[in-house]
Amino acid sequence: MRSATITRNTLETQITVDINLDGTGVSQFNSGLGFLDHMLDQISRHGMMDIQVQAKGDLHIDAHHTVEDIGITLGQAFAKAIGDKKGIRRYGHAYVPLDEALSRVVLDISGRPGLVFDCTFTRAAIGVFDVDLIHEFFQGFVNHANVSLHIDNLKGQNAHHQAETIFKAFGRALRMAIELDARMEGIMPSTKGSL
Repeated sequence: MRSATITRNTLETQITVDINLDGTGVSQFNSGLGFLDHMLDQISRHGMMDIQVQAKGDLHIDAHHTVEDIGITLGQAFAKAIGDKKGIRRYGHAYVPLDEALSRVVLDISGRPGLVFDCTFTRAAIGVFDVDLIHEFFQGFVNHANVSLHIDNLKGQNAHHQAETIFKAFGRALRMAIELDARMEGIMPSTKGSL
């Protein structure tokens, strides 16, 4: 199984992430941020990955450090779990609607970090969750997972729906990209011979 556990301890956060890329969508989250836990659950369920996140952060300041560091730690765990990348499909994409909202996510497990994030949320916060932190989460993830990630919210009036379509589409695109391709068994999916 492609799995990993990563612990990240700083003066601002203490985080442990367990991930199994070949799971069934079982998850357990304890970030102290209910909305983030709900979004992480979308990644797990739609990506068919087992993910556990235990996090304690300086939430008395705000949620920024906790959200960013969870993205970083999840990216590190993903990079370790994916291994040498031989035999994977490498690319993934998904469109996901939720009522009036529609998002598209396209990614490449390229070995190079890159994020293009084109999302204009209709309000600044979902409950008490600052929507700017969604970008910070994905930036942390791509920097440490070494993936190229394009996220576009194409339509939406409800900010919760906008965010949820993004995380669901990300999970589904990731699932496609990490899937083992029987025709590529043992082969690096790159003309360079490495990712």
